[in-house]
Amino acid sequence: MYRALTLLLASTFACFADVESGFSPIFDGKTLDGWKLMGRNGPGYGVKDGIVYCARGGGGNLFTEKEYENFILRFEFKLDPGSNNGIGIRAPYEGDAAYMGMEIQVLDDTTTKYGPLQPWQHHGAIYNIVAPKVGFQKPVGEWNYEEITANGRHIKVVLNGHTIVDANLNDVSDPETFAHHPGMLRPRGHIGFLGHDDYVEFRNLRVKELPAVRKDNSPPEGFKALFDGKNLKGWKGFVGDPAKRATMSADELAAAQKQADADMKKHWRVEDGVIAFDGKGKNLCTAKDYADYELWVDWKITKDGDSGIYLRGCPQVQIWDPNSKQGRRDHSVGSGGIHNNVKNKNVPDKRADKPIGEWNHFQILLVGDKATVYLNDELVVNNVTFENSIEKGKPLYPFGTIELQNHHSQLWFKNIYIREIPRKKP
Repeated sequence: MYRALTLLLASTFACFADVESGFSPIFDGKTLDGWKLMGRNGPGYGVKDGIVYCARGGGGNLFTEKEYENFILRFEFKLDPGSNNGIGIRAPYEGDAAYMGMEIQVLDDTTTKYGPLQPWQHHGAIYNIVAPKVGFQKPVGEWNYEEITANGRHIKVVLNGHTIVDANLNDVSDPETFAHHPGMLRPRGHIGFLGHDDYVEFRNLRVKELPAVRKDNSPPEGFKALFDGKNLKGWKGFVGDPAKRATMSADELAAAQKQADADMKKHWRVEDGVIAFDGKGKNLCTAKDYADYELWVDWKITKDGDSGIYLRGCPQVQIWDPNSKQGRRDHSVGSGGIHNNVKNKNVPDKRADKPIGEWNHFQILLVGDKATVYLNDELVVNNVTFENSIEKGKPLYPFGTIELQNHHSQLWFKNIYIREIPRKKP
């Protein structure tokens, strides 16, 4: 009997250890070391008896100082009647974390305090994006156990052993959601509590970081590679802008394309899994036209380098040396701006370029005529209208080629991936 009990206890503890393997505490139960309080309106947050709490009449956000990309977060929480809070994930310090990052809703679902709740307001929701299953929360005043997994675009929420959200953010296609939630695309950021002046308690916070597996020219889930690292299949030479091509007959276009392809092969080549440009030719264009999409591109330039990514054959998300003094424009604002815009903003919100000679990473979202750009995981353009700079005053072309722009300087590109987004039917 004793031996059987010993084996049972050993097995139980082994399972527990296995479940918690790889997890590290992010709250020491005694202090807020490793956390940063932002935008406090009142008492803010405190610590007692191994618990971190948001004070009544408090508010503001409490973020980890460390940023996380892919992870599993486990914790317990306890609510008062009508309590409202949130778990910020991949959030920046600046702006509203529910929109600039993402918020996993923490809420007393039984309250009538807020009136009828929208489906995406219930506890566990990815706020204003994905609605959860309901009915698994314990009564107010009891401890709940929750697990949040953020692995690439896969977001999963488990409440008291029940999966209430299991979402792939790549399935989102609503333009209004893209417009209001650029943080959906943010690959990394802080974890935090998003206070709403209500009392909430949290304890046993621990996190397990998951690997961010990135292999050159191997697309992430939901994306297709536009460049395979071996050849320029799927690309063509530059004939002219969309307006010029529209005036050409089929025979004229075919002849011009043949000549452009021959010129392209002289100046664009593949070496060591990278597209390299010698600075002497014209733009490199996708053979296919694209409408709405998310595009990832890694790029590298030389000193005084200048280039860009054309979207639908229309200039351009800007690439340049931010320390260069060449040209009339102020390069010091950095890359990523919608350079040719006239009526709408044409410079990035912040400078996020890596030093010359290092690889930079673009995430570009184009839906309708709205563009959002991340440069090196920093949001530099947020839902800006992309103007038709070819035929000024006309709407942006509904579809067109993606182009790597020539600007008479050496360039390198790799990891070019696209995720086409279906257009919402009218």
